[in-house]
Amino acid sequence: MTEIAVGDQVAERTVDLTRESLVRYAGASGDFNPIHYRDDVAERVGLPGVLAHGMLTMGLAVETLVPWLGDSGRILEYGVRFTRPVVVDPETGAQLSIVAVVGAVDEDTARIDLTVRHADTTVLGKAQVRVRRD
Repeated sequence: MTEIAVGDQVAERTVDLTRESLVRYAGASGDFNPIHYRDDVAERVGLPGVLAHGMLTMGLAVETLVPWLGDSGRILEYGVRFTRPVVVDPETGAQLSIVAVVGAVDEDTARIDLTVRHADTTVLGKAQVRVRRD
């Protein structure tokens, strides 16, 4: 890892989610809660629509760092607060915008702060990743 300083943007990407993405994730994770693929169920429980899995959103966010890190084994700790759901439209899907910025640096580790947005709304709060620097 090259020298980094607080405030440096180290990674950025946009991810397009579709209903098919949710079905594939459900199959991989075993999370077949119908709020992730059935509009009628989501509506019945008071949701604005079918929602992306929280763990899918969280995983896509942290994966943004892997090309910069060069090795996912350098991730030491990761935590988020789920602040808003990601509604996945049946026609247009949903787009996540992920930006990673250095929040703190010490001798051995760095804290990377992730900003994850959908439709101009932050969907993960206090998304922070502690990484090994070398």
